[in-house]
Amino acid sequence: MERKDLLGDIRTVTIKIGTSSIMRNEYQVDRNFMDDLARQVKELMELGKQVILISSGAIGLGLGAMDIRPKPYEIPIRQAAASVGQGMLMREWRESFDRVGLRVAQILLTYEFYSDRETYLNLRNNISTLVEYGVVPIINENDAVCTKEIEAVFGDNDTLSAMVASKTESDLLIILSDIDGLCDRNPKLCEDAKLIPLVERVTPEIERMAGDPSSTKGVGGMRTKIQAAKICCISGCMMIIANHSIDRIVTRVIEGEEIGTLFLCQEKVDKNRKRWIQLANSHGRIVVDEGAMNALVNGGNGLLPSGVLEVEGSFDRGDIVEVVHDGNVFAKGITDYRSDELQRVKGIHSNQIESVLGYRNYSNAVRHENMVLLDPSSGDVSE
Repeated sequence: MERKDLLGDIRTVTIKIGTSSIMRNEYQVDRNFMDDLARQVKELMELGKQVILISSGAIGLGLGAMDIRPKPYEIPIRQAAASVGQGMLMREWRESFDRVGLRVAQILLTYEFYSDRETYLNLRNNISTLVEYGVVPIINENDAVCTKEIEAVFGDNDTLSAMVASKTESDLLIILSDIDGLCDRNPKLCEDAKLIPLVERVTPEIERMAGDPSSTKGVGGMRTKIQAAKICCISGCMMIIANHSIDRIVTRVIEGEEIGTLFLCQEKVDKNRKRWIQLANSHGRIVVDEGAMNALVNGGNGLLPSGVLEVEGSFDRGDIVEVVHDGNVFAKGITDYRSDELQRVKGIHSNQIESVLGYRNYSNAVRHENMVLLDPSSGDVSE
């Protein structure tokens, strides 16, 4: 299958911009690059794509502003530099996106977002709301409060970008760097190194090709990019490594040009996810009326609070719950409300949720994409 066909149905794109891409020199951003990327993001959004950015560069900007040379690796200094540079980095992005008529939002993450379910759900809700209103989320690791060695966990944001892409169910992660993609040998050391345009599966041989980090500006190197590809692969997200210096690189990638290295993802991830929901232990039950059951089974809709009759058990947001009518479990899903919250809003219309709780996560108690219908005749997932 041609790359154009593989990328034809891309809807959500996460773009990671490495330090070597965003910085003109060790302490100054490349404004032309940032302006050009903003224009490309606008093009994608006009095509109906949702775009999330992961941006490095805060530490370099902070070091320059603090007039600290050469680049130090002491953690307290780098944390201080991140504190200074993060605001400067966002100012540069804001100005670039202002020029194309788009708004941006800053999101700083620690590793907790990936390991803590409620934190992750809040992040997902935040990003979903931002893109719904046409705002471009710009994400970075919160280096200023990171308790581990800066970039040791996320590797210049490579792994962070894969985590964000997987948790936001992105269709494609584009990693922009100062290399053309994955090569059979280090292209900075071997002139005859050959680009590998397609990786169907990350094998031990592919991992050996990654070698040592190749960039003196970024910390991630190729090894963390391969780690990012492994995360994307099992999450149903394709990934491309490409050179930021190529003209219109992002839009050309989306158009299906053979640029960089494309890592394919596992097939049938959606069904695997549905099987996980089906087989996972339930933390409670939601009893619904006949109208809600028919809407779920026949209409392909999510579960509205108005159709909820009873809430059984104690569960949190993100837990698996059974959906029951007349004593029969006909569905399972991931709830976006705690059991005590759902007790308070059961039977009411979605537009009343905020007046009761003081906030609203979603209109649905369980969204359609997080719902699995159970086939009573086979006990299997209903397609």
